[in-house]
Amino acid sequence: MIPIAKPCLGPLEAKAAEQVIASGWVSQGPQVAAFEADFAAFTGAQHACAVSNCTSALHLALLGVGVRPGDEVITVSHSFIAGGNTVRQCGGTPVFVDIEADGYNIDPEQLARAVSRRTRAILVVHQMGMPCDMRAILQLANREKIAVVEDAACAVGSEIQFGTGWRRIGRPMGDVVCFSFHPRKVITTGEGGMLTTNNAAIDADFRLWRQHGMSVSDTSRHASAQVIFEDYPVQGYNYRMTDMQAAIGREQLKRLPDIVRRRRALANRYRLALQEMEGVTPPVEPVWARSNWQSYCVRLEDGIDQVALMQTMLDQGVASRRGIMNMHQEAAQRDVPLAFPLPRSEAARDHSVLLPLYAQMTDDEQDTVLGVLADALKTRHRPAQTDLAQAV
Repeated sequence: MIPIAKPCLGPLEAKAAEQVIASGWVSQGPQVAAFEADFAAFTGAQHACAVSNCTSALHLALLGVGVRPGDEVITVSHSFIAGGNTVRQCGGTPVFVDIEADGYNIDPEQLARAVSRRTRAILVVHQMGMPCDMRAILQLANREKIAVVEDAACAVGSEIQFGTGWRRIGRPMGDVVCFSFHPRKVITTGEGGMLTTNNAAIDADFRLWRQHGMSVSDTSRHASAQVIFEDYPVQGYNYRMTDMQAAIGREQLKRLPDIVRRRRALANRYRLALQEMEGVTPPVEPVWARSNWQSYCVRLEDGIDQVALMQTMLDQGVASRRGIMNMHQEAAQRDVPLAFPLPRSEAARDHSVLLPLYAQMTDDEQDTVLGVLADALKTRHRPAQTDLAQAV
C-alpha cells in the first residue's frame, strides 16, 4: 500500500525523546523553551509559543486579537472544522467566504464583500501549504483596521515573496500565525502546535493562558531557591506541550529544509506528468509562492466519478483523499447562516482528489501512483445524462 502521507521520523527523534525521559522532566520545560527559540529563529518571528495542538493555537490566537461574543471572523468554509469551531468557542460567529477561482485559498474579492461593523478578525488559511495572497488581504485588513490570524497548520517551510524578498510563513505578516505538528503535516511531534507573533503583549497572554492562567511557571518555581506560591489572575487552559514532543520537534526542524526540497521535487514530477494526462488538472503555484506541498490536490474534470476513482486506486494499493472539507456542509457548522453562496468551495470538495506525497517517497512509488491514476481515469467516468435517459 502506498499511503497518502508518512511521518519522516528516525533514530535522532527517538534518541531525543529518550534523553528527555532520562532527564526526569517530561512536561513543559527546558526543551519546550528551546524548541520555541529554534522555531522563532527559523521563521524570523520575534516570539514563538508552543502549545498542545493547532486547534488550541487557533483558539488562543483568536482570543489574543480580541475575538469575543458578538464578533464576526471572516474565514473560508473550505478548511478543517477546527477553524469554525474555535471562532465559536470564543463566542464569535464565523462568516464563510468562497475560495479563489484557480486555487484553494480565500478569495480576496469575496473577503472584501464580507466585512461588516462587527468584523473583528480575518482568519486566512494557507491551505495544503500554499500561501494565501497576503498582499491583497493585508491591504484590506489595514484599511479596515481588522486583525489577521494566519492558519498555517499545513504551511511550515512554505515561503512567500513579500516586499523585495522571500520570507518564510511564520514570520508574521498579520498579527499571529498558527502551526500544526500533527502526523499528517510536513514535520510532526505526534501532536503539537505553535503560535508566532511580533507582539510581545499577545505572546505574554499566550504563555499565561496555555498554563491555566498560572502566574508562575513550573520551571520558574522549581528553579527558585526560595518558596514561591503561584496565583491565577485569569481564566486559562491546559494547552501545554511536553518536553518529549519539543525534543522531537527540534530534530524535525533540523530536517525541514531537506524535507521541503524533496517534496517540491516530487510535486514538480507530478506536475510534469499530469500535464500530459487527460481528466485531471494539477494545482497552480503562483510566482510569488513556494509551497511545501503538504498535500498535492488535483482537480477532476466533469464527468469523472470521484468516489469510484478513489476506490479503484485503493483496490490497486494506492491511498488518496477527497478534496478538502467544507465546514458549512458539516452538521457542526450547518447552523451558521451563509452570507454568500460558496460554489467554488463545494466544487473543490467534490471534484478534487489528494494524491500520496511524502519525503521518503521514491520515484518508482510516484510512478506507480501516476500509472494507477491514469488507469482509473479511463474507467471511472459517470454515465452521460443522455445515456441515463435512454436506459430508463
